[in-house]
Amino acid sequence: MSMQVRLEQKLRDVFAPNHLEVINESYMHRVAPGSESHFKVIIVSDAFAGERLLARHRKINALLSEELAGAVHALALHTYTPEEWQARQSAPDTPSCVGRPAV
Repeated sequence: MSMQVRLEQKLRDVFAPNHLEVINESYMHRVAPGSESHFKVIIVSDAFAGERLLARHRKINALLSEELAGAVHALALHTYTPEEWQARQSAPDTPSCVGRPAV
């Protein structure tokens, strides 16, 4: 199972998201072709209601602690409640790295 699929599965199982995107951004960094080490997560869940951003991120980091201690080098988290997502409809673009365009 790919790391991307593994992350998606764990996040779906625990947070039952209304919207989830796990984007492998490894190609934007100086890593071997086909690497799965840098990810952007956009997750919308009722589980974040009433929680501050730091608490949301701590929950995800705890859930993915094994992956973060191993193959995953970077994890950009964008966490929203359904109401926040409806008002926003997108996450910030990832800044470019090593002279590559943002996505």
